[in-house]
Amino acid sequence: MVIPRVVVAAPSSGAGKTTVAVGLMAALRRAGHTVAGFKVGPDYIDPGFHAIATGRPGRNLDPMLSGEERIAPLFAHGSAGADLAVVEGVMGLYDGALGTDGFSSTAHVAKLLKAPVILVVDASAAGRSVGAVVQGFVAYDTEVRIVGVILNKVGSDRHEAEVRAGVAPTGVPVLGVLRRDTRLTVPSRHLGLIPANEQQSQAEDAVAAAAELVHQGVDLQAVAAAAQAAPPTEAIAWHPPTTVLGERPVIAVAGGPVFSFHYTETTELLTAAGAEVVTFDPLADKLPEATAGLYLGGGFPELHAEALSANHELRKQVATLVSTGLPVVAECAGLLYLCRELDGHQMTGVLPATATMTPRLTLGYRTAVAATTTAFFDEGRRVHGHEFHRTAITLDHDVRPAWHLPGGVEGITLPHVHASYLHLHWTATPDVPARFVAAAREYAG
Repeated sequence: MVIPRVVVAAPSSGAGKTTVAVGLMAALRRAGHTVAGFKVGPDYIDPGFHAIATGRPGRNLDPMLSGEERIAPLFAHGSAGADLAVVEGVMGLYDGALGTDGFSSTAHVAKLLKAPVILVVDASAAGRSVGAVVQGFVAYDTEVRIVGVILNKVGSDRHEAEVRAGVAPTGVPVLGVLRRDTRLTVPSRHLGLIPANEQQSQAEDAVAAAAELVHQGVDLQAVAAAAQAAPPTEAIAWHPPTTVLGERPVIAVAGGPVFSFHYTETTELLTAAGAEVVTFDPLADKLPEATAGLYLGGGFPELHAEALSANHELRKQVATLVSTGLPVVAECAGLLYLCRELDGHQMTGVLPATATMTPRLTLGYRTAVAATTTAFFDEGRRVHGHEFHRTAITLDHDVRPAWHLPGGVEGITLPHVHASYLHLHWTATPDVPARFVAAAREYAG
């Protein structure tokens, strides 16, 4: 694998990684490169901005969810047709899953990809001390190659000179200096930035502003040279297992502003397993014609509960088809949509539960064991997933749960429905989409 690549990292969250990464992707694209964009970790909002910047699907690289052995192959797969890749890190450079030695951190992924790292440092509240920060990050793990620094939120020429003087003794070149810019502000809410597809025009403006800021303040040729100096690796590109069994059953995938998140590889796996994947918007659409399976991914149904409820025809259609055995996989937002109510608004009523917003954030990786055999998982199956929500569900009566977690059971299942808060990266469980398509084919008759 010879793919020019660079990882954009930072000492901590809030330093400006997303601004710089998105700006680099868009500016390099404007300069004539075909750019592939990636995000370290389970984040599902930043890849939407990457897609705007690159004109290609945004993708995630997460050793915890996919397995570290798949990171380089998934990177090669996502970089097909590109001449340069930019990988946006997560949190601080060395911050990984809690209780591990930096597993799934940006540094972990950089080492798996043998990729050079550019460190973005927020210089707004420091001067020469920035040099000590850079030196510390360089020395912390010598297997991580920090090849340059971009100074963010610099206040003035005098401030810039002072920070540069502090960084100079480290020997790490300053590849760019960015000033504060209010055009880069993107609205946020209870789970972070608002997804790009919910505010497309404003997201496009923010990406354009980031591209211009990076174009003016960063040495793009030096960044490209750093990416091109990345050594080759022996990784073979990942490809979804392909099954050809005649007629393709239609699997409907919820999209639109409400269901804004699923991993790019999810639909690739379903397609390769033999499905005809059709995306629809639950705010306005009915299920696609001849739907034989339904995938409801993540998003923000709690912010659109009234509008979701107003689509009476779709709610009735989903409930009717599920009662006849329609196979359904629902993750997080999908679980809420299948409940009887969400914050007092009527949902599909497929599951005997009521969902409500709470002030409590549930966040983190989970090791889960399937609690019930369904069309998709056998009881006892062990998986790694991720939770990220502020909602809770109250059961009307006892149900068959989806998962055993360290803190108890979670989710709700029917023989042909698997609904839970847990997001999985199906590249680690390729039999699941295959079983999904098989169940859809059987349902279609």
